[in-house]
Amino acid sequence: MSAMPRYVRSSTSLHHVRWLRSSRSTGMNNCVETARPSTGPWSGMVAVRDSKNTAGPALLFTPGVWEGFITGLN
Repeated sequence: MSAMPRYVRSSTSLHHVRWLRSSRSTGMNNCVETARPSTGPWSGMVAVRDSKNTAGPALLFTPGVWEGFITGLN
């Protein structure tokens, strides 16, 4: 699969996902949230959305690309 993220117009279209926020978040809603869809066409992907706009768009990455991004932050 391509390294380019997929785009979902509204994160609310990702049904039955549990959005998680970093434990380092200050609670000021200035972070991102992630989820792992387990069903549907996005199953197995990592979804990322802006915590300030929970009904807004989401980007979807393969697990390997997301892990590479996180590793690059360290």
